[in-house]
Amino acid sequence: QVQLVESGGGLVQAGGSLRLSCAASGRTFSSYVMGWFRQAPGKEREFVASLTWSGGTTVYAASVKGRFTISRDNAKNMVYLQMNGLKPEDTAVYYCAASNPDHYPTFYDYWGQGTQVTVSS
Repeated sequence: QVQLVESGGGLVQAGGSLRLSCAASGRTFSSYVMGWFRQAPGKEREFVASLTWSGGTTVYAASVKGRFTISRDNAKNMVYLQMNGLKPEDTAVYYCAASNPDHYPTFYDYWGQGTQVTVSS
């Protein structure tokens, strides 16, 4: 059974940092593109960042570029999102997702349950 489990969310003041983690299990993700998405209340889910599991190529949304860093640890089947310089507008539920390279970037095959990030002003 494929599982993506996020952790690391919480409440932080504006300007602070958080690191989200995503533990992947149930299959080999060596060829998959891993991504982070977020959804704020009343808004549509939006792309945050992605990277190729093996190649390390990264893509960022313009709103987070320079503040967020996506990374992975292949040996541990983990994906991370380091978030620095957090702003109140970063408040959202953050989701980890995995995309078969044949489906990327239009479709992500697996999703985690999400972790809440709240940034206070």
